[in-house]
Amino acid sequence: MERYRTGMLARSKAGHDAGRVYVIMDIDDAYVYLADGRIRTLENPKKKKIRHIQLINRVYDVASVNDAQIRRILKEFNKEEEI
Repeated sequence: MERYRTGMLARSKAGHDAGRVYVIMDIDDAYVYLADGRIRTLENPKKKKIRHIQLINRVYDVASVNDAQIRRILKEFNKEEEI
């Protein structure tokens, strides 16, 4: 469990959202709570089992972010991934 931290990026491996990238906002025993700033906002994060995500080795400070800042983080990551 120590390898999962809030602020890390994670890619969904299973479900209808497979392949989408999210930011981990919270963690409990078997689940992580993911947000993308658009459909999955801070008020309504996606609850996903830990085994259904793939971690991306990027960590951001998400202590006081809003949905627009989460969208900006994901936009920058997607831009770098295309290169």
